[in-house]
Amino acid sequence: MKLYRTFLFCFVIFLFFGGISCLVNRLDQKQKFSANIANASIPGTYPVDQAQVRRPFDNLENFFKIEGKIDIGDSLNSSLTRHQVPGHVQAEIIRLLSSCLDLKRLHADDRFSVILDESERLVKCSYECSPLERYTIERKNDILTAGRDAIDLDVQTVVFRTIIESSLLNAFLDQGEKSSLVYEFIDILSSKIDLNTEPRKGDRIEAVFEKYYKEGSFIGYGRILYVRYQQDDCDHEAFYYASGKKPGFYFDSQGREIGTFLIKSPVPVGRLTSKFTWHRKHPILGVVRPHLGIDLAAPAGTPIMAAADGRVQFKGTRGGFGKQVILSHSSGYKTYYGHLCRFKKGLKRGSRVSRKEIIGYVGSSGLSTGPHLDYRISVNGVFKNPLTMEFKPKSILKDSELKTFQVERGKLINKIHQVGGHNVMQVRHRVLQPDETIAFL
Repeated sequence: MKLYRTFLFCFVIFLFFGGISCLVNRLDQKQKFSANIANASIPGTYPVDQAQVRRPFDNLENFFKIEGKIDIGDSLNSSLTRHQVPGHVQAEIIRLLSSCLDLKRLHADDRFSVILDESERLVKCSYECSPLERYTIERKNDILTAGRDAIDLDVQTVVFRTIIESSLLNAFLDQGEKSSLVYEFIDILSSKIDLNTEPRKGDRIEAVFEKYYKEGSFIGYGRILYVRYQQDDCDHEAFYYASGKKPGFYFDSQGREIGTFLIKSPVPVGRLTSKFTWHRKHPILGVVRPHLGIDLAAPAGTPIMAAADGRVQFKGTRGGFGKQVILSHSSGYKTYYGHLCRFKKGLKRGSRVSRKEIIGYVGSSGLSTGPHLDYRISVNGVFKNPLTMEFKPKSILKDSELKTFQVERGKLINKIHQVGGHNVMQVRHRVLQPDETIAFL
């Protein structure tokens, strides 16, 4: 009898706690998206940060949002799994995104968000590859569709003015601008003045350019519309102009195209350490002999550009020049690049190269006291000073086209004069369509 009572008591206790357990489980099923999911141990998943757990979407009680990013070594599938996106939702996302996005070219730090309803159905998914590239899956009328989004942008046209105190680069950086803008500024005037070697303290800079913003954040520079570089003894200007007859180029105030087939300097940022001369004491050999080129000091590994379209005449090691490339160009021109640390991969004798194409990298091979480029130009076998050579413009605007250019130039100059200092001249809204691209500087 005593044994029977003990058994009955245990059976009642079992039913009591079993009932409570079932009740708790049913409540858990109704509250699938509880914040406690962040601390749960779920087989086949990865731990997630508290900031990555599912949370109510737009204060709607029955919708939840999961946000995450692609880590190094991730696939989209593994990242979605780590962020606890249900398996059937993962399959839908991958299937739909693959119809408009190459999932093999995903990058670390790409970001995504997934919105689910209380039944764990996919409501919306956004995948952002860059500020200008975003893809969205969305449920409309119970049908999921995917595509690339249009992007809302604000474009500021900025007037920039400054004076060089230490260097051209610092003149821009001190005003809060980026180095990419400096290099484009240098490139525009590269056939008129070598802004790596010729800037002086007190030189004045003026420019008008576009700055793109998305949701208030700067994302890149658009086109430079105007540049001006003033020294005491010279004044260089360039205006961007495009007409229906030809693509856009830069022209001076007289309608002469800025730029020639040969750039002034093949090194983006270099410091002049030796000039063109017929009498120089060699720093290693100690003898006086001609130096029929210029030396541009730059950190080892700095890219070297071809000064013009041409063909590789020589690539190899050549005496005191060390590793050297010689390019032949039209009209009897040749350019010489010495003391390289290495050549561009795949470059060989007879290869065709384009203007500004990388051909090698600054080094200190041969008879050299430090990393620099020995750069030389010859015309029909006669060496010329790269810093003083003058070239004819590629084209000149004439007749009605010149008149139109002068009108457009006048309008821009008037607007510039109305803006003081480093200020915004104009703001416009632009919607970047899915089939459009922007090439930032």
